[in-house]
Amino acid sequence: MVRVAKWLLVIALSVSIGAHWAILQTAAWCGMAITYSQNSSICERLSKTFDGKHPCKMCKMVSEGTKSEKQDATQLKVTKPDTSNTFELIVLFIPPLKQGFFGYLNIYSTRSEEPSTPPPNPSLV
Repeated sequence: MVRVAKWLLVIALSVSIGAHWAILQTAAWCGMAITYSQNSSICERLSKTFDGKHPCKMCKMVSEGTKSEKQDATQLKVTKPDTSNTFELIVLFIPPLKQGFFGYLNIYSTRSEEPSTPPPNPSLV
């Protein structure tokens, strides 16, 4: 099932970028080369295939299809939204400092008196 889904995704993406027209055009060129090979040499059939003066039915269909897609794409009009009456909310995140609220100027953690003597160790008594 996963393999089928992957292939469907590949086909959908290929059609979305227009690869189907390239595949159809390649098939048309192969058919034209085979058709022209019955009456002429290799050089003549390849020149007739790719010169554009002797299109087959499939070449005409591909040409019309690509033109219609381009016309559809040009007809889409993208408008920018009106931003004259909007405002932006800027969120500024400042992480807390490890040294305290005032950072390196932490005046609340300094002590002026000396620490008291340490308590006696019960194991030494």
